[in-house]
Amino acid sequence: MAPRIAIVTGSAGDIGRAIAARLKHDHDLILLADLDLAAAEAAAEQLGEGFKPLQVDITDAHSCAAMAKTAQLLGDVVTLVNNAGASRALSLQSATLDDWQFDRSLNLDGAYIVFRALADQLIATRGAVVNIASVNGIGVFGHPAYSAAKAGMIHLTKLIAVEYGRYGIRANTVAPGTVRTQAWEDRAKANPNVFDEAAEHYALGRIVHPNDVAEAVGFLSSPLAAAITGTCLPVDCGLTAGIPALARTFSQSNDY
Repeated sequence: MAPRIAIVTGSAGDIGRAIAARLKHDHDLILLADLDLAAAEAAAEQLGEGFKPLQVDITDAHSCAAMAKTAQLLGDVVTLVNNAGASRALSLQSATLDDWQFDRSLNLDGAYIVFRALADQLIATRGAVVNIASVNGIGVFGHPAYSAAKAGMIHLTKLIAVEYGRYGIRANTVAPGTVRTQAWEDRAKANPNVFDEAAEHYALGRIVHPNDVAEAVGFLSSPLAAAITGTCLPVDCGLTAGIPALARTFSQSNDY
């Protein structure tokens, strides 16, 4: 029986590593696909046996095709996680055309290119696709080009679910809120109150941890979610449900 493979793009980062570690529970081999090969190799060494680093530029069709060929030689791809992403443009007014195109290419086009390269293999295994979007794709929280791309990713996921469902492929999106990555730890060194300040916006009084995202991905890629496709699951500690501080303000006022 061929090894069951999961591919995680952007796997060298905190969220990608957490997802990869979680998927190893029910996959034989995890391909750590990342543009930064050295970082992917370091992640593989940290995670241990069963993780293979692979350099991939998700915005380049030839690079993605090479990844797909490598994966096919190693086993059966049953899970694809499009996790790679980043943001360059901070505001709509300050965004340049290059900023907009960079954010769109990395956060939307890349997910399409990777899926297209692996679609036949996922059809053969009746596999699962989990795209990592963001609450920015649901509401307005800044980073406009990134947000527009993530909104597009959510719709791309629905397109995959509807068009490829007849082949047994399931496609879902996870939309994290603010995640406590190393970048946030670095901010905390400069501002020890940064987590308390952020918590004011979240119903659970904290921001998301990488493992929170990983567990959602593990569920959606598993047989436990066999009847779930085309959905977007916010993993945001309640951010999109409402802002606690604002709710408290309204509850203390008669001005509705």
